[in-house]
Amino acid sequence: MPAVPSGRGAAVGRRIGIGLMYTLWKPRVLGAWHVPASGPVIFAVNHAHNIDGPMLMGCAPRPVHFLIKREAFIGPLGRFLRGIGQLEVDRTSADRAAITSALAVLESGGVLGIFPEGTRGEGDFTSIRSGLAYFAVRSGAPIVPVAVLGSSQRRGRLIPALPPLRSNVDVVFGEAFTEGDGTGRRTRKVLDDATVHIQKRLTTHLENARRLTGR
Repeated sequence: MPAVPSGRGAAVGRRIGIGLMYTLWKPRVLGAWHVPASGPVIFAVNHAHNIDGPMLMGCAPRPVHFLIKREAFIGPLGRFLRGIGQLEVDRTSADRAAITSALAVLESGGVLGIFPEGTRGEGDFTSIRSGLAYFAVRSGAPIVPVAVLGSSQRRGRLIPALPPLRSNVDVVFGEAFTEGDGTGRRTRKVLDDATVHIQKRLTTHLENARRLTGR
């Protein structure tokens, strides 16, 4: 059985994220009041840059356990990620250990972070996977859409792999919503319908976030 992710570790990760993100960049957080103060929550985050996860960890009002690709869990970095409560997932298959760990986060009233696009890309939610719908329907946890804007800015970069240091990055939280009928039923139709609905909600949030921030 996989180990239950460390809530204390995720809290340490949040403190590290706060220190790094607010030192290296200038985050602006909008809509944080949409995040429930307690109980299980799923953050559905767009993904255009490698710092999107750490940025959210440092800007979210609660500690976050992210599902992160297995390839990142190598050597000292892997030990560090596990130590701060992050979850390793094999994206090439239905990773039962990762699923069990993610559900354990939600069952314990924690926050699960998911990049529903599955990998880094344009960060526009045009194609999302069904995993987010599965976790939302099975757990009943509300989904909070999150738009990270400005992390993929290319002009003025001192380090090519990172946004310009001390540049502005906006993190916009949207209104929470739930999926499923409350029974936890996970038929193919239920999951397919939920995925379509989730994509519409996430796309709408991203459009609203862009209008709000002017990005």
